[in-house]
Amino acid sequence: MNKSTLAVAVAVGLLAQQAGAAGFIEDSKATLKLRNFYINNDNRDSGTPKNASYQEEWGQGFQLDFTSGFTQGTVGFGVDAIGLLGVRLDSGKGRHGNPTSSNYGGTVFPTDSDGRAVNDFSSLGLTAKAKISQTELRYGTLMPKLPVISYNDGRLLPQTFEGGQITSNEFKDLTLIGGQIEHVKGRNSSNNEQMSIGGASARTANSNKFIYAGGDYKVTKDLLLQYYYGNLDKFYKQNFLGLVHNWSIGPGVLKTDLRYFNSRDDGKNAYDPAYFSNGDYSSSVNGKGKVSNNLYSGLFLYTVEGHTFGGGYQVSNGSSDFPWLNQGDGSSNYTITDMQIQKFGRAGERTWQARYSYDFAKVGVPGLTAGAVYLRGDNIDTYSGGKQTSNGASEWERDITVAYVVQEGPLKNLGLMWKNAMWRNDIANQRDQDENRLIVSYSIPLL
Repeated sequence: MNKSTLAVAVAVGLLAQQAGAAGFIEDSKATLKLRNFYINNDNRDSGTPKNASYQEEWGQGFQLDFTSGFTQGTVGFGVDAIGLLGVRLDSGKGRHGNPTSSNYGGTVFPTDSDGRAVNDFSSLGLTAKAKISQTELRYGTLMPKLPVISYNDGRLLPQTFEGGQITSNEFKDLTLIGGQIEHVKGRNSSNNEQMSIGGASARTANSNKFIYAGGDYKVTKDLLLQYYYGNLDKFYKQNFLGLVHNWSIGPGVLKTDLRYFNSRDDGKNAYDPAYFSNGDYSSSVNGKGKVSNNLYSGLFLYTVEGHTFGGGYQVSNGSSDFPWLNQGDGSSNYTITDMQIQKFGRAGERTWQARYSYDFAKVGVPGLTAGAVYLRGDNIDTYSGGKQTSNGASEWERDITVAYVVQEGPLKNLGLMWKNAMWRNDIANQRDQDENRLIVSYSIPLL
């Protein structure tokens, strides 16, 4: 048992002595979330091993969430818990999607010693919490969703982090957040790992310290300003500025979402090749180098009568790709181009997008939604062996999502979703992909 888990367990033991206190029990909630998840990923190019060409896995996920209330007193104490279990329903060594030993796992499941998907995997996360006035401290398992750190929930089970976080709402319309993360548990893993970035040597170049802080300021009910800072020790420092504005125009609402990231090297990333980022460094043998990136983006969405029309543009300036917490086992970042397959944040890349979605409640079918997104990025340069391998290359992706949530009857809240994505590119050493995901979800309140 690692030190942080032991500390949380001790805190849970102390809280058990006060479990009868008003608020701790009365305000507790427990929910069992069920997710049946199927995915197939078809890499269209030939000349590669079978298990790298096609991945297909199917599983049943169970997520038990428990959230306690707080004990009475000036300082209230509580505890949260999350239990995760993934059961393999179908897979195969040739479809598992783990072609190299450096990967952390397959498409959905961890990899067994024989290279096949495990039959099941599970984990338990505990979080001790304390609250005084409008400030809350949490230590243990965390699932932050912030501009500089965001957990991924794109497979059978969600990614989780381990560390401490403090959130304060002491000032009206201002939320302040700060924390430190020490480990991450991948969406296809039961183990806590250290953190890294894309391009760094897998399982060799890692860090157990990510510091973040920032705030959201609600200037008016329609205008939100954001600033956040993140620092992955030995890798990069990142500043974020954001603006979100809603403007009623005619019968609809125009949402403006502007984002800016400034990312620079930190520690070993400046000189140790094992810690380098992907990029377009001509002087490097593998085209990698230190983090140096400015990312600008704007997304505009107009919603009217169930229709949402959108367009956006993003520029990734600098010699390195846009950096974020990425161990190579599935991750998310806070960009407007974080799509089903790709992220569109390569060094120098310029990306435009168009999107449309519709809520069928407007025509008498509540719970049914559908949407499509198309992105195209260009101006991509890559290097390998000290030579340029891509000059002004491009990529595009088209995503379609159809979802339905049962609104009434014995199956109320049962969710059905189909996600289809197609990615094409002319980047050196990259392969086209087609992907389908079928997801059936259901939540059962227990408390």
